[in-house]
Amino acid sequence: MQVEIEAKFLDIDTEGLRNTLKENGAVLVHEERLMRRKNFDYPDSRLEKIGAWIRVRDEGDQITLAYKQLVNRKIDGTKELSLIVEDFEKISDLLSVIGLENKSYQETKRERWDLEGVEVTIDTWPWLPTFVELEGQSEEILKKIASQLNLDWSKAIHGSVENAYQTYYNVTEAEVDSWKSITFVDVPEWLEIKRK
Repeated sequence: MQVEIEAKFLDIDTEGLRNTLKENGAVLVHEERLMRRKNFDYPDSRLEKIGAWIRVRDEGDQITLAYKQLVNRKIDGTKELSLIVEDFEKISDLLSVIGLENKSYQETKRERWDLEGVEVTIDTWPWLPTFVELEGQSEEILKKIASQLNLDWSKAIHGSVENAYQTYYNVTEAEVDSWKSITFVDVPEWLEIKRK
């Protein structure tokens, strides 16, 4: 299983970051596009109990099926095993037929760049300001790229997107995990009440 080495930086200046990426010779892999995902678990939530889930994601140019496990909130705390599949709905149906439940549906917008072998993604999740994520082979290379992009390493967060929601809203990780839908269209009424 692959260990993801990644760091997120919130509160970015998107246009400024794009300019800095270009100045540093980054290559635009794809412009911003909508991605959708469904997360699955067993009815008894046995994967959630170990910080894991099954994800089907439509990335725009490919569909992936992944087992993900958040071991801890450190830079290398997420494990993933992923493969490319052919059809978002069919693989979702297959997971349901074998007994898994669709626990949530999520939408995001993602723009991807490559800089010296580091994947730089500009991510927009519903109800959050746009942020950037760096993913690479080591903490050292991520720190180097963060410095080149004028990102403050001391403000890096690690782990899944729950951290970002917790930064902006008075919610627990369990509350974020219980949201059945995170989309750009449906904004929960209680969201403003929980804003920090």
